[in-house]
Amino acid sequence: MRGTGKADVFAMLAHPVGHAKSPGAFNELFEARGLDSLMVPVTCTPDRLDDLWAGLDAMSNLRGVIVSIPYKGRLLEKAVKAHPRASRVGAVNVLRRLPSGGWEADNFDGYGFVMAMKNAGHPMVGKRALLVGAGGGGSSIAHCLAEEGVAELTIADVDPARAAALAEAVGANFPSCKVRAGAADPAGMDIAVNATPVGMKPDDPLPMPVEGFRPGMVIFDIIMEPSETRLLREARARGCHAQAGRPMMDCQMQAWVDFFDVDRRHRDA
Repeated sequence: MRGTGKADVFAMLAHPVGHAKSPGAFNELFEARGLDSLMVPVTCTPDRLDDLWAGLDAMSNLRGVIVSIPYKGRLLEKAVKAHPRASRVGAVNVLRRLPSGGWEADNFDGYGFVMAMKNAGHPMVGKRALLVGAGGGGSSIAHCLAEEGVAELTIADVDPARAAALAEAVGANFPSCKVRAGAADPAGMDIAVNATPVGMKPDDPLPMPVEGFRPGMVIFDIIMEPSETRLLREARARGCHAQAGRPMMDCQMQAWVDFFDVDRRHRDA
């Protein structure tokens, strides 16, 4: 039976939280595995985050938290331990309670992207990559692309200063990768990634000019809904490998499951 008074509780924290897919996905997993666990969506206005976190931290049966916009940066401060993936981008998307007390943070945005690319058979070593979007997700993807060995990485953003700051940070962490801030131009690239929300609405413009696409390029759009964005349709029409956002989320989901060790109590019983 799931959701008893002895249940392990997990939270999905975002503002707003209504669009979040994680609670439904985790609760389906808990049900399928017969686990007495549940994940609940949690939200608050940014000015009340400290109040909310004090309550969450006090919940002794709260084992972990999935974190989304706009709290990825602020919750890194609450962790006593953080994986380098989180520390180097200054943002988290998951926290778990440590047996000794306190919270451990990680960030699987870029990890999910890399695993989705590998599962689809798209190598990154030695490639030239364009990343459009230097926000939280884009920052994690940028670092992971460099870590995976891309030879060149161009970062574009509507805020040129943000793109430049991210390029400098990635270059400092991975000096063997040639990183620069530049235009959202996929011409001459092997990989082009849209890490912005542009494309979620039917009347959105394209996040990059498709005239620069050539057959064989990998075009990755991290947007999950719609699953087939205009960018991906244009990519397929031009003979590119079009990669949708859902596999990235699926890979993150598995990483979260492993991070939380959701079967622990069931296994130890």
